[in-house]
Amino acid sequence: MLFWHVGATTAFIRYAFRDEAMDLRFLALGAVLPDVIDTPIGFAFWPSFGSVRLASHSLLFATLILAIVLVTTRRGRPRKRWMPLAVGVLIHLVLDGMWRAPTTLWWPFLGWEFAATSFETVPDYLGWLLTDARTWILEAIGAAYLVVLARRSDLATPAAQRLLLTSGRVNAPIGR
Repeated sequence: MLFWHVGATTAFIRYAFRDEAMDLRFLALGAVLPDVIDTPIGFAFWPSFGSVRLASHSLLFATLILAIVLVTTRRGRPRKRWMPLAVGVLIHLVLDGMWRAPTTLWWPFLGWEFAATSFETVPDYLGWLLTDARTWILEAIGAAYLVVLARRSDLATPAAQRLLLTSGRVNAPIGR
């Protein structure tokens, strides 16, 4: 779910931290990173795993990302730029409700297996995913927030687009 993860993560973090200078590019990358890594692997090895939520959907992965950011950056601007990546990964786990799959969330501390779905094949899983009303509703909510943010940021203008692409910022004040 692309729009749900990017939209909900951006909305939650913007209003929780109230940091208008946060680099939303790294936040969005973190918001989708577990799916970008695990989905192709899960599809390729479906008979072994039976899921697309694998190691990147674990707290170990989120902790490793955070540790890498902390070890490779110094306080100040570089760390502030990269920290949203780790935050986005953590929020991804929350939005996926990973507490319902503790063997994956706590992997490898509860064992080396990942929580499998009830679907036998990738086409079965994709068929469910594409027809699941909850999935479409969440995608619509995320997309709606992103559209509102884009309009409030005037992203139709080249200057606003350049600001987003070069700094990851948008010109949309965070309401109180």
